[in-house]
Amino acid sequence: MTDQMTDQKHNAPRRYFVDAQGHRVLIGLSPKETAEFEALDLESNETGQFISEVRARKGAAGDGEVRWHELYSKHERAWRAWIAQSQTGRAPDSGFVNYV
Repeated sequence: MTDQMTDQKHNAPRRYFVDAQGHRVLIGLSPKETAEFEALDLESNETGQFISEVRARKGAAGDGEVRWHELYSKHERAWRAWIAQSQTGRAPDSGFVNYV
């Protein structure tokens, strides 16, 4: 798995893997969660003002923004743990890939 996740030119490792069906799945998220995250991310990028628009309408973070942050945080924690573990040479079958 380490070879798939890192570039031979010592660039930053990718934050995803490709599953058996050929879909990108973010480290620490399930395929379904990855699709949900990408849909929320696309929505925010299309408006260019996802966070500010939602807060202006509701006076606080909206459901989409909150969910985006939940998924991103879950992914970020798993990715950081994977990086730390891979630096110690224990990355293969580390359990940070969530196939659920």
